[in-house]
Amino acid sequence: MGNKQFFYSVSRTLTVFAIVALLVSVALAATKEKVIHSFAGGNDGVDPAATLAADSAGNLYGTTVSGGTGALCTNGCGTVFELSPVAGGKWKETVLYSFTGGNDGKNPYGGVTLDSKGDLYGTTVSGGSGGSCTGDGCGVVFLLSKSGKNWVETVMYNFTGGKDGSGPGGALVFDSAGNLYGTTPDGGNRKCGCGVVYQISPVRGGGWKQTVLHTFTGGADGAVGSLGPLLIDKTGNLFGIAELGGDPSCNCGTVFELASAGGKWKFKTLQAFTGVPDAGSPYGGVIEDKKGNLYGTTYFGGTSGAGSVYELTKSGSKFTESVLYSFTGGADGGSPTTTLMFDAKGNLYGTTSAGGDGSGGGGDGVVFKLAPKSGGTWEESVVHKFRNGSDGAIPYYGLVRDQAGDLLGTTAIGGDGNGVVFQITP
Repeated sequence: MGNKQFFYSVSRTLTVFAIVALLVSVALAATKEKVIHSFAGGNDGVDPAATLAADSAGNLYGTTVSGGTGALCTNGCGTVFELSPVAGGKWKETVLYSFTGGNDGKNPYGGVTLDSKGDLYGTTVSGGSGGSCTGDGCGVVFLLSKSGKNWVETVMYNFTGGKDGSGPGGALVFDSAGNLYGTTPDGGNRKCGCGVVYQISPVRGGGWKQTVLHTFTGGADGAVGSLGPLLIDKTGNLFGIAELGGDPSCNCGTVFELASAGGKWKFKTLQAFTGVPDAGSPYGGVIEDKKGNLYGTTYFGGTSGAGSVYELTKSGSKFTESVLYSFTGGADGGSPTTTLMFDAKGNLYGTTSAGGDGSGGGGDGVVFKLAPKSGGTWEESVVHKFRNGSDGAIPYYGLVRDQAGDLLGTTAIGGDGNGVVFQITP
């Protein structure tokens, strides 16, 4: 199985391990979940596998992996959609763009990123005109901009599957100069094909240029780019994860930093995970607190092997890792692939792709909260348990918070069978 296939199938196929974790508090909080859109599986899209983006007016934007009107794909080639609040607490879905599966791209996994003008930027894992990867193009970086009442797609870059990488599936991030950054799970090193970290920069006079900032070797630096976005700190340095590589005895992934100095980029491995009882196999990106400490999740690892939440505490230029919480795979959830988010009180929120049923195996995932306690400990509580019904199932990605303080996210399946967008009100 190739890197890209592993990258997009492991969280849908692997078994959850479960024993006991520390400090488990799984009583459901006094919250209410509401499905604001259930995908019908036709032109409106299938599998909204992405963290949502929100604008200042409260509109939500995301992508679906398949569905839409693209005739070159059996089940559609994916969409970019908008959800707008309307009277009576309801929401209206509008498909802004349906990918054809040709030169415009196919299967957008990473969601979209908004700029100050309201334009949308994203990636597709295949399609495009840059090369042939498993019979398709190797993916694109795209721009959607509004022209009158319509949205027009522009392909900013076509991946070739060579040194430039292939199959971009993670979200993009902007720096203050308008450059975009992302990762690919494949391509790069000819022997390894372990992915790259890349930059898309505007060219004077129009157009865009792609630059590879780091090529993963599969060794100490890691292998395979992230489901989540890169993090850019206030100095312009990049932080991210590699799902594999690192410690040779485990191959459990890394957290890395790319520091910019004088137009050059210096790569540094901050943490190589070692697996149980340590963390192992990160998929979501990392976030940062005010002190520069980093936080993330892993799909495996922890004391039970069912995943973890970890912290990298910063001291000068060094980071020290600690596992804040180990999932059991039972009522508390398991196998998180999410990128975390903070609230104003310093609590962490995220999702798990499995667990929640309390039996120590299976389950359709949860929304969880981690609250810091005295003595440096953290307590987990389940905010919502999915039941694979109308409420959705298997939330792979992270959450966003609206202006009212509600949490919004997506599930890969459930609802009408093709995934939902949900809202959780504390």
